[in-house]
Amino acid sequence: MLVNLNTVLSDAQKNGYGVGLFNTTDTDMLEAVISVAEELRAPVIIGTAEVLLPAGELKLIAPSIIAAAKRASVPVVVHYDHGLTFERCMEALQLGFSSVMFDGSAGDYEKNVADTREIVKIAHAFGATVEGEIGHVGEANANDNAATDLYTKVEEALDYATATGVDALAVSIGTAHGAYKSKPKLDLARLNDIRNALQIPLVLHGGSGLTDDDFRGAIANGIAKVNIFTDLCLAGNRAMQEGLNRNLSYLDIRNLKVELIKEEVRKKMLVFGCDQRV
Repeated sequence: MLVNLNTVLSDAQKNGYGVGLFNTTDTDMLEAVISVAEELRAPVIIGTAEVLLPAGELKLIAPSIIAAAKRASVPVVVHYDHGLTFERCMEALQLGFSSVMFDGSAGDYEKNVADTREIVKIAHAFGATVEGEIGHVGEANANDNAATDLYTKVEEALDYATATGVDALAVSIGTAHGAYKSKPKLDLARLNDIRNALQIPLVLHGGSGLTDDDFRGAIANGIAKVNIFTDLCLAGNRAMQEGLNRNLSYLDIRNLKVELIKEEVRKKMLVFGCDQRV
């Protein structure tokens, strides 16, 4: 069933578990994520990000994701991740996404607040939810996770959430997007302070590459939504390499890709504690 963030994250926040957002660029990933969510009776968030659109254009992938969400026997949020422009966020809403993230965190703070507030008004009119970001989750290949000046400040997070009316907030506590060059060190004390100051669910970006203990610690200290993409891509890469080594057919490689991505999704959902919740 197609739902928005409020439907799944309120229970996660209340009962201390995390819900995974698994970005998908094709129907192989989509099939893997939905099937595991139904198998484990877990709520799930599926979507794509603006930077991924060259690998799966919005008009092409959106109908498949939304149709799969509506058919699913578990709650599925269809989320537009890291929307960088007003136009693309509006396109996602018009295509039927039940949630969008507007990420103005790399720019001017006041402009981020103003732009996010406007998108919140429009999205709520669609019955959709909005995630924002304060602090900045950068790229692992630039060692941005070590730049503590980019970390989320408690006072700024509270001001931003109050001024914009976002439904969920992505925070920067030491993670980064992509494959890490060095082991990240999460600032869980900062996360706990933010959790105590805000009522809305908190989001962890840059989840691929973290240890199980990292995930459990983040969820225990207030994270309700965890974003995963790179680990799914790595599972797909392994499937294609293995398939070529075994001289499998294209379709057999495709099926192996789905199975290995399913394994990765299953591992993450069990660690997040979102299984058997619906």
